[in-house]
Amino acid sequence: MSNVEETAVQPEATEDAEQEAPASRLEEEGDVAADYLEELLDIADIDGDIDIEVRSGRTYISIVNEEGGDSRLKELIGRDGEALEALQELARLAVLTATGNRSRLVLDIDGYREGRASELQKIAEDAVAKARETGEDVALAPMSAYERKLVHDAVAALGLDSESDGEGSGRHIVVSLSGA
Repeated sequence: MSNVEETAVQPEATEDAEQEAPASRLEEEGDVAADYLEELLDIADIDGDIDIEVRSGRTYISIVNEEGGDSRLKELIGRDGEALEALQELARLAVLTATGNRSRLVLDIDGYREGRASELQKIAEDAVAKARETGEDVALAPMSAYERKLVHDAVAALGLDSESDGEGSGRHIVVSLSGA
């Protein structure tokens, strides 16, 4: 059995504020997605708590272990987060079906994305260092759109340029000195 905990956070002011969904719509997306994911956990007989947070114009849903909880949550992450990405897309489809609105919700399971964000920061730092050292473009391994965004942001913060290249599952980032 899973528990749902909801946290509403005021969206931060951004240049894209007019494109951000109203908080009430984001809360509705979170509720729909949480209900869908709770049913999925019940069907799979996996225990977990579902937390919903709205921040920066996006809904974030986390499934975490209950105290003394079920280590089977790791199964929902899959190899390299592939199952997590699929579950996120299914939750987005559930929101689309229920509300008619496309969702940009982000799903995390058992802190996977937080740990992966640290890894991606290190990957970005290493790529920037290599580009500066060699003066050549550095191509990274393929990754999801969400992970590419994190790397683009990290590379920009380190003062270099990056762009996505490739198609489908082969889409990756190339780090370059071009703007430095």
